[in-house]
Amino acid sequence: MENSPELNGKYLGTISQDFLAVANTLKEAAYQLRVRKISDFPIFPISKEELHFGQLLIGKDEMALNWNYYFSFLDEFVQRTLIDKEKVAEFKAAYKDPDEFCCLFVVDDEFVNYVYIPYPED
Repeated sequence: MENSPELNGKYLGTISQDFLAVANTLKEAAYQLRVRKISDFPIFPISKEELHFGQLLIGKDEMALNWNYYFSFLDEFVQRTLIDKEKVAEFKAAYKDPDEFCCLFVVDDEFVNYVYIPYPED
């Protein structure tokens, strides 16, 4: 559940490029999920194709991005068995401070993994 060494330049470049454009929106969404007591563990699935979980937050065509950005949270991932119930404590232990890092769940043909990216400093 940490950044994967498999995250090659292909992904890092397009994710980083997009992230600069969407970071403030994702940070605000993470804050709202926590402050409204929906979840202390926001997760942002991203994919180039449509996903059937999470809620679309920013479509790639809306802002000329490479990825679609969804919002979700730990409970939905457990309900959809994307995270095994027995692995919840491990996930929580690996989860980084949501005020400083964005938890992306990257879904692509060749790569599916969690990636933590620090929010840009104001």
